[in-house]
Amino acid sequence: MAAPGTNLRRSELCAAAVSAADAASWWCAVALVALVLVGALSAETADDGEGGVVFRGPRLGGGAARPCDELYLVGEGETLHSISDKCGDPFIVERNPHVHDPDDVFPGLVLALRPTRNT
Repeated sequence: MAAPGTNLRRSELCAAAVSAADAASWWCAVALVALVLVGALSAETADDGEGGVVFRGPRLGGGAARPCDELYLVGEGETLHSISDKCGDPFIVERNPHVHDPDDVFPGLVLALRPTRNT
């Protein structure tokens, strides 16, 4: 049988070990989050050699941006041909049964599109 003082010392050591492990796990979590953030920022940017920062990847509204949504609102002066070229959907009339005459397209008409390419 162990002496009563030994059990008290053992519980104090266990509590200290649990506290140290808890603190170490929090510091590891903070370090991991910091590394992920630094890695994400360094992957997003690169120095252009002139002191400026160049962002990698497509810019919003750039050439790689999607030109049209699945619902398209016809604007002033647009035709089905121009919308088809802009959005990459050659089957606009087939997907929109409410368009009876391809020449009767007016501003404010809503078209369902299925863009097939980025332009």
